[in-house]
Amino acid sequence: MCPERIRPVARGSADTRTEFEKDYQRIISSASFRRLQDKTQVFPLDKSDFIRTRLTHSLEVSNFARSIGRMIGDRLISEAKDKDFDARMRDDVCSVLECAGLLHDIGNPPFGHFGEEAIRDWFRKNLRAIDYRDGKLSDALTEQQIQDFCNFEGNTQALRVVSKLHFIIDEHGMNLTKALLATIMKYPVSSLEISYDRNDRNRDIAHKKMGYFAADAEVFESVQEGCGTNGRRHPLAFALEAADDIAYTTADIEDAVKKGLLDVNTLIYEVRSAIDRAKDERAPRQQIETSEKLLGKLEYYLQKALENGYEEPQLYAVQNWVIRVQGILLTNAVDSFVDNYDLIMSGDFKKELLADMSGWLIMKVLGSAALRYAFLSEPILKLEVAADAIFDFLLDKLVNALKYYDTEEWEMHSCAVDSKMIGLISSSFMQVYRIYAKDASENEKLYLRLLLATDYVSGMTDSYAKRLYRELRGIE
Repeated sequence: MCPERIRPVARGSADTRTEFEKDYQRIISSASFRRLQDKTQVFPLDKSDFIRTRLTHSLEVSNFARSIGRMIGDRLISEAKDKDFDARMRDDVCSVLECAGLLHDIGNPPFGHFGEEAIRDWFRKNLRAIDYRDGKLSDALTEQQIQDFCNFEGNTQALRVVSKLHFIIDEHGMNLTKALLATIMKYPVSSLEISYDRNDRNRDIAHKKMGYFAADAEVFESVQEGCGTNGRRHPLAFALEAADDIAYTTADIEDAVKKGLLDVNTLIYEVRSAIDRAKDERAPRQQIETSEKLLGKLEYYLQKALENGYEEPQLYAVQNWVIRVQGILLTNAVDSFVDNYDLIMSGDFKKELLADMSGWLIMKVLGSAALRYAFLSEPILKLEVAADAIFDFLLDKLVNALKYYDTEEWEMHSCAVDSKMIGLISSSFMQVYRIYAKDASENEKLYLRLLLATDYVSGMTDSYAKRLYRELRGIE
């Protein structure tokens, strides 16, 4: 892992902190990071202190990512996989991954991944339907700009938040190191380069989603050039992705059990059924054996809790079990990275670190169980329908107010409510718009104004979005 990919140039200050330590302190002191405490992980607006939020999830991912980085570094040194990799570089890798874990969800809108879907759906329905000048909004945008909104992603928004929207001194956001920015860009492609064919076994996982908005192409290119990644994933992005997958896959099951949406006996049945199917399909022996061992551990923990009369035997069993699962998956991630080191460093590794490893079958079981017993549960579905109404209302109002803002037609087409809606948008977001719109064409300005709408909405917390909707609708 060559130094220029992870070590920034020193800024020549008497401050003895490393550049990565400065990154960490900028992140944890930012308002964007604090707002994660009121953003959904799985269960929107949950009143329980036990259930995870985006903040607690990000802390877990940060911890897992740092651990993966430490273990990878130790292996690379002990096995002499890279003569240039030393203990200092290992520590830098840990620092970058720790910060990346804190940042990876910082661009996510309220109400979890459903918020991303709601934003995408709104633009898919409305860009070609809303009147603008002599045509529709879509007529005034490039195809990439259209696809930016129709493929909106929290991961993409994260780059925008930390590189521009976190306005303190200037328009460069948190002024983070390029190594960190490259690590959080899991998908180094534009909205025109997404690979949609999930059945294509040769599809590069880095093309699964878009990684940057057209408005942020300059930032993307600067990061790519600085890290030498040339349109490919930064090696540490694979480690970050694995940490995120491990954290949410195990946490979603634990939270579902805590909320009574999934009981451990059902989970045992799901694991056993998956093992039987895997045997019939002649899945890799290592995956079957690992799953069988983990199934035995889950049954053991439940039996122990029942025999000892623990107050919450199911929660005790699943909490102890997920720790065991996490240990196996973390080891899988490290083994995969080290075994595929040359491919990863050359940019030719095209799948997730955990794919086809011994814990892959149990990962798929847990993901399927979380989807059916938690994400598709009645309480979640009701909240998502309500959230859809909130996004529809806010985007309707914002886009209608913004489409003629900063144009000669503003007075002709605007009303008092439009001015009030624009007045609600963060002053720092408006300042960023003015900076980048200064010498832009009329069509580029329209695109930047539509980004103002997504910037504002995606920056909201769950509670703020709900409260603002009720206030604007006059609901007591």
